[in-house]
Amino acid sequence: MEEIEIPNPEELKEKRNDRFSKRIALVTALYAVFLAIASLGGSHAMKGLLVASQEASNQWAYYQSKATREHADKIQRQVLEAHLLEMKDTMKPAIVEKYESTIRTFSEEEARFSKEKQEIEHKAREISIERDKNSKKDPYFEYAEVLLQIAIVLASVAIISHSHPVFYTSVCSALTGIFMVLNGFFLFVNIPFLD
Repeated sequence: MEEIEIPNPEELKEKRNDRFSKRIALVTALYAVFLAIASLGGSHAMKGLLVASQEASNQWAYYQSKATREHADKIQRQVLEAHLLEMKDTMKPAIVEKYESTIRTFSEEEARFSKEKQEIEHKAREISIERDKNSKKDPYFEYAEVLLQIAIVLASVAIISHSHPVFYTSVCSALTGIFMVLNGFFLFVNIPFLD
């Protein structure tokens, strides 16, 4: 008769724990992938925020320069109109024509600056919207990174202690972190304390 070897209960426990550790290690690697994605998303949002802030600032400065030029041309036109109105009867027709021509030029320039100013304002507002959007995204990535780092630490503790509750806590932390990553990219939900 052939002998049947009965497995040692300690060896079985070790194999079971080893399998548990391997699964946690694999899950921890997935946590690390999402952590890298969160880091990349946060970096992208911050760069977008900085670039859009600078562009918006430049556009508003450009807008201000156009408004200043428009205002200067308006004042010049009004001064010439007042002077012409006061002195028209005593001026030669050629000088009156020169005044009227210059007044038309200032008026045309004033209208051009006003139109350009509106176009610049529209562009500046669009860039400001992009800046604000990136500003809203950034905190979600920051919190996601923290939650995923906590999940990795908890998973490591679960491997060492062979504790299922600690592992499940790490899963909860990671799932919340993954939700924050997705929300950072797509802004599904507005979380008030993060704005």
